[in-house]
Amino acid sequence: MTSVKDPNSDASFAETAMTLAGKTVEEASRTGAVDRADDQVEALFAAQYKTSNSPVHRAVWDAKVPLELFATPAASAESLTLPAMTKSLEVLRKHKKNGTMMDERGKVTDEVLADLSKQGYWGMLIEKEFGGQGANVRQFMSFLTKVATVEPTVAGLASVHGCIGAVDPVRSFGNEEQRKRFLPKLASGESLSAFALTEPQAGSDLTALKTTAVLEGDHYVVNGDKLFITNAIPGRTIGLVCLIDGKPAALIADLPKEENDAFQIVPYKLHALKHAFNNGLRFKNFKVPKENLLVCPAGDGLTVAYHGLNMGRLALCAGAAGVMRVMLANMIPWVKFRETYGNAIETRELVKRRIARAAALITGADALVAWGSWLLDQGYRGELECIIAKIFGSEAEKECAIELFMKTHGGRSFLEGHLLGDNIHDFLAPCIYEGEGEMLGMAFFKSLAKNHGSHFFEPIAKSLAKNKIKNFMPVNPVHAFALRNELVPYAVWWMGKQLEGVDQHEVPNMSPALKNHIDFAIEFLSESPLELSQNMVKHQLKLADRQCRIADMSQRVQDAIIMLVTAMYAHAQKDAVVEASADILCQDLRRKLTGERPSDSYFRACSKLSDQITEGKFPGLSDVDTAEILFKYENQKK
Repeated sequence: MTSVKDPNSDASFAETAMTLAGKTVEEASRTGAVDRADDQVEALFAAQYKTSNSPVHRAVWDAKVPLELFATPAASAESLTLPAMTKSLEVLRKHKKNGTMMDERGKVTDEVLADLSKQGYWGMLIEKEFGGQGANVRQFMSFLTKVATVEPTVAGLASVHGCIGAVDPVRSFGNEEQRKRFLPKLASGESLSAFALTEPQAGSDLTALKTTAVLEGDHYVVNGDKLFITNAIPGRTIGLVCLIDGKPAALIADLPKEENDAFQIVPYKLHALKHAFNNGLRFKNFKVPKENLLVCPAGDGLTVAYHGLNMGRLALCAGAAGVMRVMLANMIPWVKFRETYGNAIETRELVKRRIARAAALITGADALVAWGSWLLDQGYRGELECIIAKIFGSEAEKECAIELFMKTHGGRSFLEGHLLGDNIHDFLAPCIYEGEGEMLGMAFFKSLAKNHGSHFFEPIAKSLAKNKIKNFMPVNPVHAFALRNELVPYAVWWMGKQLEGVDQHEVPNMSPALKNHIDFAIEFLSESPLELSQNMVKHQLKLADRQCRIADMSQRVQDAIIMLVTAMYAHAQKDAVVEASADILCQDLRRKLTGERPSDSYFRACSKLSDQITEGKFPGLSDVDTAEILFKYENQKK
């Protein structure tokens, strides 16, 4: 029989709840370890920037939505661009034009990497005092979207290097000596970086780490295997998460320039990331200097690992915004060229809706990237906000590739040399990168409900354990009396929420369509706390096992937040086409939440927007090179 932890011990709420729910001690302990790592990351942020004070958390739980925290300030192209960014894009476009981007193996060439190094590409997020460009998050993410329109793999390498590679761990957790030693070579591109976290049995469950490091003299001796490590080849620098004395720790390790007995590459064939290196790493008594240990006073190696994930998730959405622009730009020549029954398919309502939907998805991704970047630059942790961006960006890219791009191009999508056929795995893989979408959705719910659960349900859980009540029934007088002190505060909160009126906001000069979406989203969010809390009451300690219910509740909140962010972003852009694209996305999200059917006016709006896009009025498409239409069959046309 599973033992129940002493409710007065230092066990986390998650551990207590899991043991009460009948989970094994091991599962409860692992869940508690993840909770502690999250708490440790949270402790790194000032109170006003913690998750409980984040825009999303406040929009759900507070009486009024802090709409000002969803109003991303408009930024000019000039303010978002550094000279090194302009030069880097010139380098990439030159290599793209000359056909020198990839080598004979299909990998980004060393020449491209070196040319980018000369322009400061790899040091965008590193402070100028260490040889970097000192870009803020919003500048960097806007830049990644542009890079992705030229070569997505190169954008991905910048994200790996700067967000989840060695750069963020050293910047955030390195001491002064470590920063001086590592950051200049990471900024110059002398050493590109990766982050070695995943293991054969430790993916979404990072408590299953097996790689160990034992201190022997002046070095840690590392043994173990890492898997699916992007950008890791001999000669590069990695952040390495391993167990030291049974606890997760993070080392910065310079990989040897050649494989040896202590370090081997484990190659495998991977359909995605075919233009970059993705390898397994095997360590056998591999030595890392003891001064390369990153010390996190408020946490451990998982804290280091979790810290950079939010920026990496945002970067994924930024890349998706660029990739979807490439797809949309390549749809336009085709719909003008392809004819059915004597007319170009650009005149067909179904095709027009696809074009409009692609623009809507891009606008949503742009909005989330700008918003998330702005919040991170202000100092917010961004846990909830960056999860939304990652899930939306990856799912949008997948939909754009399969439902819009592929179906519009038809069978030609699978010709060798076609954008979709050659890159389909890369279009789908972001759904897994930085955390699989539905798993992240559950993490989103956990972070969203954590404060509410700790405030109201943790005392109840501890009282249940103290009174040895296994199946709590609120209508049972004995149970209600035993927990009377814990139930009263919750009852007061519940009644207060029932009596709250709907929040109202006025945004000056906002179009009626966007205002209508804002009003809907705010009203929906005002009802969310009761739905979330009701399910916590209904399922009690078994809620963790109701994964489908959690995923559904999580996604509904995310959709309402996306509506808010996209509508506010479009309003700030003062661009009619962006506004129309945002309107289409918000209408789609609204129907998803209500189950309504699309109206004729919606279809007309899609057609109008499509016409504007095919006329070249959607921002960011003019600089995108389009591929040659394959197999034109021109001799069959009149």
